[in-house]
Amino acid sequence: GRFCICLFLLLLAARCVAQEETTPTKGCGGYPGIPGDPGHNGMPGRDGRDGLRGDKGDRGAVGPLGMKGKKGENGERGTPGKMGPQGVLGPIGLKGIKGDFGPPGPKGLKGEIGPLGPEGPVGEFGPRGDRGIQGPLGPPGRPGPKGDLGVPGHKGNIGYRGERGGRGDAGEKGQKGDTFVIPKSAFSVGLTEQTKLPTPEVPIRFNKIIYNQQNHYNPETGRFTCAEAGAYYFSYHITVFSRNVKVALVKNGVKFIHTVDIYQSGEDQAAGGAVLNLAVGDKVWLQVVGGELYNGLFADEDDDTTFSGFLIFGA
Repeated sequence: GRFCICLFLLLLAARCVAQEETTPTKGCGGYPGIPGDPGHNGMPGRDGRDGLRGDKGDRGAVGPLGMKGKKGENGERGTPGKMGPQGVLGPIGLKGIKGDFGPPGPKGLKGEIGPLGPEGPVGEFGPRGDRGIQGPLGPPGRPGPKGDLGVPGHKGNIGYRGERGGRGDAGEKGQKGDTFVIPKSAFSVGLTEQTKLPTPEVPIRFNKIIYNQQNHYNPETGRFTCAEAGAYYFSYHITVFSRNVKVALVKNGVKFIHTVDIYQSGEDQAAGGAVLNLAVGDKVWLQVVGGELYNGLFADEDDDTTFSGFLIFGA
């Protein structure tokens, strides 16, 4: 529409110029005429060339959160990493369920008969019983001729032995001899949940008393003190759990035997025993050696760790 109007104004201006050239006198310009109707739309022009690329616009606002995509497939497994350093020893785990009893083992060989005990002293003899009743007289000798009463003669010979008299009454019972006193010394003790995993390098304090009639074992110190000199047998049976075990049977500070068990899994068992010759006042105990890595002596309501000893015979 603007193009048509411009074209119309140009034509009108050209006409006025032509009239001025033919007219000798210049007249007054008239008023502009009424604009004509707009012409028809021309043919569409060709597409212009693409202009230069404009600057990048500002970043738009973040759009709403889209729906969760499907889970991707698992990637290939990577190669194993290098083995890391050993971790700190963790706390003791919960006790596992007790397993079923295994089948009974084969019958062991019959043990040898132990030595006879010492013979007791002979008791004293009782008092002698009363003398029995005298037997009857023997037969009279031959009668001699009656002579004058002379001086008393010599004592005659002993007559023939008479028949054996009857058995006399039993004498009174003699006094009782001295009683033979058999020396006694024995103990059997165990750990509890309060004394399990004992402190190393000191006597283990077994505070569960199974037998200690003579009180020769002291649960406060963990030591047995000899009161009757002689040969003694000592034994220990250990339930091993969560740690290794290494113990020694000690007499007066000297270690006589050692027992070691390396813990694998579940519950292990370890045991040991020995015969020791003790004098009055000697002390015997059991202790952990090797530090806290070897104090896995365990006890609870179903499992026990025990220490026992008794006199075999006196000195």
